[in-house]
Amino acid sequence: MAPEVSDPSQLAALVAAAAEILDAAAVPFVAGHRADSAVQKQGNDFATEVDLAIERQVVRALTEATGIGVHGEEFGGEPIDSPLVWVLDPIDGTFNYAAGSPMAAILLGLLRDGEPVAGLTWLPFTGQRYTALLGEPLRDNGVAQPPLGSPTLADSIVGIQTFNIDSRGRFPGRYRLAVLANLSRECSRIRMHGATGVDLAYVGAGVLGAAISFGHHIWDHAAGVALVRAAGGIVTDLAGEPWTATSKSALAAAPGAHERMLDIVRSVGDPKDYL
Repeated sequence: MAPEVSDPSQLAALVAAAAEILDAAAVPFVAGHRADSAVQKQGNDFATEVDLAIERQVVRALTEATGIGVHGEEFGGEPIDSPLVWVLDPIDGTFNYAAGSPMAAILLGLLRDGEPVAGLTWLPFTGQRYTALLGEPLRDNGVAQPPLGSPTLADSIVGIQTFNIDSRGRFPGRYRLAVLANLSRECSRIRMHGATGVDLAYVGAGVLGAAISFGHHIWDHAAGVALVRAAGGIVTDLAGEPWTATSKSALAAAPGAHERMLDIVRSVGDPKDYL
């Protein structure tokens, strides 16, 4: 049975234990850089042997150390609507990782009744270790960071998810291109890092003023949502509704940029019009 988390000290102890586990996982993460595809997934997505090995290692260690189940990207696991559940992405930015780019991370969020109450995002190649827990500031390598300011979009770097112009689905490629085009009229510093969790962590850290995710996977978002909210940022879906574990998209931004980002997204119209 998972332990109860009824006070901040219990939550802090869980995050401290998880941080040690991610530090250990960062060793094979770095050693396996540029790993080949091992498992083909939907479309042109894939997992490396390192993804699989790290998930097994972290799941085993977290379960033993904290008594809380884990829902991982590669193997699933505990339901995300459990009273307490860790949500793990062993390698965020797998294409980057396999290609040799440093824009790859280990993502770990803790959901309590579906709400992120803690988040850890490790970027082993850049040495950044972001942590957050409910009611506390975002920390970078243990150092508390100041709350986010209120930047304008014109003065911000904005992250946006990669896409294929011919893709369809919930947010068709042509819709995503229209969002990008309208955003570019106000912000000329748009970046595609190819790692959603990295984008969200960078919003929380103030590196990015905002980031858009057209995806819905909980393991891409759980850790980063906790980080952004701890930093005083705002996370909604693309319709402007507060982000939840069942949201089908994410828009994370500093307070000064979020409303304007929503205006730009809404100006594009209904995604269904782009099918």
